Amino acid sequence: QVQLVESGGGLVQAGGSLRLSCAASGRTFTRYRMGWFRQAPGKEREFVAAVIWSGGGIYYSDSVKGRFTISRDYAKNTVSLQMNSLKPEDTAVYYCAASPGGSWSKSPDAYNYWGQGTQVTGSS
Repeated sequence: QVQLVESGGGLVQAGGSLRLSCAASGRTFTRYRMGWFRQAPGKEREFVAAVIWSGGGIYYSDSVKGRFTISRDYAKNTVSLQMNSLKPEDTAVYYCAASPGGSWSKSPDAYNYWGQGTQVTGSS
């Protein structure tokens, strides 16, 4: 059974940085897509970034490109999201997601497994 556990959320002033981590377990993730999504109150879940576990591409939404960086650590089986220059509009619950697949997707429906989420709050 795949398990995803996020950590690293918190409160940060506008312009600050946070690093989220997603610990993945339960299988090997070769040819898996790993993604970060976020959901603000009253809004739909939104794609943030994705990476193909076994050496594929990296993809970002336009709203975070140039500020956020997704990365993976094969030894630790983690996927991280480094968030810089945070804005109040980045405030949301951030979710790690995974599914089999060698290509990326920005649709939440394309992901089978989800973490419990971690709150990120950017204050103005």
